[in-house]
Order: sequence, then structure tokens, then C-alpha cells
Amino acid sequence: MRYCFWALTIAAMFFPMRVLASPVTGRIRFAGRSSAVVLPTIVYAESLDGTRPQGQKFKMAQKNKTFVPHVLAIPVGSTIAFPNDDSIFHNVFSLSRPAPFDLGLYREGASKSVTFSSPGVHWVFCNIHPQMSSIILVVPTSYITEADAHGNYRLELPPGRYRVTAWSERADPASVELNVSAGAMNASDILLDESKFVDTLHKNKFGQDYPKAAYDPKKN
Repeated sequence: MRYCFWALTIAAMFFPMRVLASPVTGRIRFAGRSSAVVLPTIVYAESLDGTRPQGQKFKMAQKNKTFVPHVLAIPVGSTIAFPNDDSIFHNVFSLSRPAPFDLGLYREGASKSVTFSSPGVHWVFCNIHPQMSSIILVVPTSYITEADAHGNYRLELPPGRYRVTAWSERADPASVELNVSAGAMNASDILLDESKFVDTLHKNKFGQDYPKAAYDPKKN
């Protein structure tokens, strides 16, 4: 019996018990979004108990004059590679604070990377092709998911206190707070108001309008 006791003690020291996550489901409601509009809606749960995420590696490709994916949500501290999969040059840049960046011109097969050390929203463009745009959402957590077309989402969260936030590119983020314990639970609905969204043309990396020729698909 004594041997078994010490064996269990040592096992607990080197193989700590796994904290089981609980399924948390919820629904995002939208104001001002037409049923014909399909946009990514990101949902993330930030720990209110001081837990910080670890950075990870991601990729946002440039293909057919398009950023893939259009929206990418990542934990703070993560690095994104921007490979050029087109047969033409691109110049990836963002003027968004707190960390604007400019990767300069690079050709097919080349790739450059950026590490995002602070939470925030980065609107990303190409300085040559104005039709190219994407959004990087840097969040202080690794508990990230995307709601389905009906606004439903599911997160797997260990017990603790969380702020669950919904985000879309056409609305200010909205949040609810909850306490997660053992067992499944349903969070309160979150309302995203997209009724005030106005689409505007973005500037180039110099803060100027793109030349008219840049919008001509035959020349660009």
C-alpha cells in the first residue's frame, strides 16, 4: 500500500491531472445585416483569471490577387507568413496601429513574416492592387472560433471566468462575461450592430489615393 501511495504521488507530480474543458455554446444576433450578406464572425473567450496564450504560426497567402483567408484571428504573440503565390509582385502593408508594417515588393515564391505582439485589428492591403484586402484580428487568448451562418458558435473552455467577444468587420465588438464550471452551458446572446457600416476606399501605404490605372483589371 505504501508503494502505491508514493507511486501515485510521483505520478501526480510529473503527470498532473488534465483539466477538462466544458462546451460553451451561444448565438450572435445581427442588426443591419442582410440575409444575403455572408461575412466571417469571430468569437473568442478571454480569460479574466490572468491566463495568457502562447504565440502560434499562421499563413495568409496571396493568390489570384486575393489574400487567403480574408479574415484571420490569432492569439497575441503569433507570427504570420505572407507567401506570394502569384506570378506577379505584391507589396503587403498595414497602417493599423499599434504595429503598422510594410513588407515591400517581393516576387512569386517568396514569403515574409510579421509577429504581432499586441492585441488589435490590422487592416492589410497590397500597395499595387487596391482590390486586395484582409483583416488580422489579434486577441489575448487562444480560445477562438467562428460562428456559423446563423450566428451559432461553440467554444471548449476550462473552468474559470471569461469575457466572450463577438467581432465582425462591419461592427464594433460586443461581449458578455460568464463563469464556466463543469458541464455544458449556454451563454447569453451577443448583439452585433452593423447598421452604421459604410464601405469606403482605402489609401495606399503613403496615405494617398491609388492611381486610376490601379483599378483597371486589364492593366493590373
